[in-house]
Amino acid sequence: MTSDPGTATGGVEARLERLRDAAKTKPVVTAESAWAWIAELAKRAKSDSTAAAAECNALFRLGVPPTGLDGPTDGILVMTTTNPAADAAVRAVTGLWMPWQGKRFHSDDGTGDNRMTRSSKVVSKLLWPLYSMRDAVDGKLAFDFKTYVEAGKDDPDRQVMVIDYADVESNPRLAIRSVRDELVELVDGVYLGKILYKTGSDNYSNIGYFALRTQG
Repeated sequence: MTSDPGTATGGVEARLERLRDAAKTKPVVTAESAWAWIAELAKRAKSDSTAAAAECNALFRLGVPPTGLDGPTDGILVMTTTNPAADAAVRAVTGLWMPWQGKRFHSDDGTGDNRMTRSSKVVSKLLWPLYSMRDAVDGKLAFDFKTYVEAGKDDPDRQVMVIDYADVESNPRLAIRSVRDELVELVDGVYLGKILYKTGSDNYSNIGYFALRTQG
């Protein structure tokens, strides 16, 4: 039986509000609970992608633009939302090898980059032979971005943190500069993002969800 979208959204809102209330006294425990919720959605996406995507969207719309997000974060790809065949292929590949580890933010100047595994350099050279990743203690750094807050492209009635790759000249034109990530904070230290892909002059398609959490 299919649940009513309004009822499902109400359940998401109530659950998030409980977490936010608990965060006032138990921020670390609450952050772990929020992260477990997102991991639960990633797992559900394998068997019921429609319901998982709907819950991700409802959760995203309840988030707020991050403030003071600074330093490295750990990340996971929650799910992609393209078509069943392509999504299954992405799950199969990323289940064996995930080159992306998270993002790093510099709040002072509104910039950042992506944390990648060392092995990602091989694929990068095949796709973007003229692009060079930078060395880091725990892997590689790549695909710089600028951050700012504005209305979402997929959710124009919501304010989001934009993670903008298009405005960085060093980024590869193939694929990377067509991506626009949008990020919201769910509870302190836990963030949910949408992956948008540019399909026209100011048109974007939502192709997936990712999540970040601060380290430490």
